[in-house]
Amino acid sequence: MNSFALPPFLAGLFTPLVELARTGGPVVVLLGMISVVTLALALAKLVQFHAAGVGRYAHARQVLQLWINGERELARDRMSGTRSVLSDILANLMRGAGSGRGTEAQLREDIERVCLNKLAHLRSFLRPLDMIAQTAPLIGLFGTVIGMIEAFRAMQGSGANVDPSVLAGGIWVALLTTAVGLAVAIPTSVFVGWCDGRIEREQQAMEDLVTAFFTGKPTEAAHAGVVDLASHGRRHAH
Repeated sequence: MNSFALPPFLAGLFTPLVELARTGGPVVVLLGMISVVTLALALAKLVQFHAAGVGRYAHARQVLQLWINGERELARDRMSGTRSVLSDILANLMRGAGSGRGTEAQLREDIERVCLNKLAHLRSFLRPLDMIAQTAPLIGLFGTVIGMIEAFRAMQGSGANVDPSVLAGGIWVALLTTAVGLAVAIPTSVFVGWCDGRIEREQQAMEDLVTAFFTGKPTEAAHAGVVDLASHGRRHAH
């Protein structure tokens, strides 16, 4: 029976990783598993942002301008079929204002609840990623401390016959765990910071849209972007 063999490109990818795990020991293996979890969470976060339409502002702002200009039926038509965080917020506002039920204060309170729920959804997965970014260097440092203890204990057992090369080898293997911990933590921390920035921009866009809806004074971006949409609607009306 033939033994299973990995394709050459997979063997070239996994061989260094296996050697790294064998050299670094259990701490490096643990950090490797943490890195796999980190990658899965990061991919899930990117998929979530894409599905939620994070960063897609133009269409919602254009529809808002139509609503403010009094073209409410056209605004409702343009809103259907769109998918983004701002579009969902604006759709809730338009439904609340069009139903005629409740006061403006009640509508503001309801839309604040919707916005908070949206932001909480966008922040999901960030807490475990932040924990990984903070704990991975500590795990690596823990492995280094254990390795240094082992290296110096071996040196003590050798007495006067200490081999500097053996000692140096034990020290660099111990330091390897800290390097791996930093290699996991640094990109994770950068990714969390990038996600936080996207969520903060999304929150600012929500606040601008809600304020413009109630005051009737849209942002310059909305005013500039609505021209083509409104003229497009009028052409179809003719």
